[in-house]
Amino acid sequence: MKAFWRKQWLLWVVYSLAALLVSLQRLGLAPNADGYTAYENYRIFRNAYFHLLAGQNPYAAFPAEQWDLFKYSPAFALFMAPFAALPDWAGLPLWNLLNALLLLAAVFRMPVLTANQRIFMAWLILPELVVSMQNSQSNGLTAALMLWAFIALENNKSVSAAGWTVAGAFLKIFGIFSAILAWFYPEKIRFALGLVVWTVALALLPALFTGLEHLGQVYRWWWELLIQDHASSVGLSVQGWLQTWFGWTPSKIGVTLAGLFLLLISVFVAQRSRQNALLTLAALLLWVVIFNHKAESPTFVIAMCGVAIWYLTGARSRWETALLIITFIFVSLSPTDIFPRPWREQLVQPYVLKAVPCIAVWILLTLRLMGLNHVERLRR
Repeated sequence: MKAFWRKQWLLWVVYSLAALLVSLQRLGLAPNADGYTAYENYRIFRNAYFHLLAGQNPYAAFPAEQWDLFKYSPAFALFMAPFAALPDWAGLPLWNLLNALLLLAAVFRMPVLTANQRIFMAWLILPELVVSMQNSQSNGLTAALMLWAFIALENNKSVSAAGWTVAGAFLKIFGIFSAILAWFYPEKIRFALGLVVWTVALALLPALFTGLEHLGQVYRWWWELLIQDHASSVGLSVQGWLQTWFGWTPSKIGVTLAGLFLLLISVFVAQRSRQNALLTLAALLLWVVIFNHKAESPTFVIAMCGVAIWYLTGARSRWETALLIITFIFVSLSPTDIFPRPWREQLVQPYVLKAVPCIAVWILLTLRLMGLNHVERLRR
């Protein structure tokens, strides 16, 4: 029976069915009292394409069309063109399939990990991927792009790695931090040149449809939105943890810069090896979530990819396994009906318990990269 669950084809089927069933379930729900659908994030992404090409401000409010603002790059709005051409009943399933299958393909191509470890990782992250798809979010795609950047670097394809990195950045800005992985590989100059070329290409691509002058205005609108958005919440993040547990509300920028400083120091002092490159990828996948003041529950499929890599590259001692189980319970199960509603509303949500185990894992990863890990002593 164990061998059955280790079949790659089974995971392809399960991921595909999950994407399709989630899509059908959301499509089947009636609009709410305000007329908004149960898959509004997809509608926002799709609408951005029309707003961009119509010469409108894609970052403005369109309450007659969608419930929230579009917050991604002009290139991402243009990327939604194939989906914009389709009715929702076709576009939404394809969108969720893209998020699910590109991520699964990346997991199955992960270097360093064994075949069984890849299978384990695919099963572990599936619940969080479902949460992301239920919100028609782009987090599966974001995680996939970061994994593909690492895979390309491992295969000595630095220009391709730069392309995946820039694509991730134009999807969600923090995707640019995948560039840190290039520190462990020899073709740094080639990678840097690739970053410049891909950035210019994707930044200017929408100009083919909008013109350069209007595109410049679109970027100014985007920048204004990002500045305003930064002050609006603390999310399921280190900032939220400090505020709810200790009543401390430090500067968001200060907390992010402190986290970035620790991340960079851990990378630069680590020995350059494939193992540490993989550990850095895990730390990055966690860092971009827990230091994101806008982190929401659907974002944590990215973090769970990092948790999986952390666990699979360790010795899997009893305490590491216990931490993995605790993380899975509070990250993947706490938003579900397995947790009674009073628990969710009075403990899990107010005390950002979904983020806390991920913060612990990130600290352990940082210590391991710095050579300050005491796991060996604990094992003895």
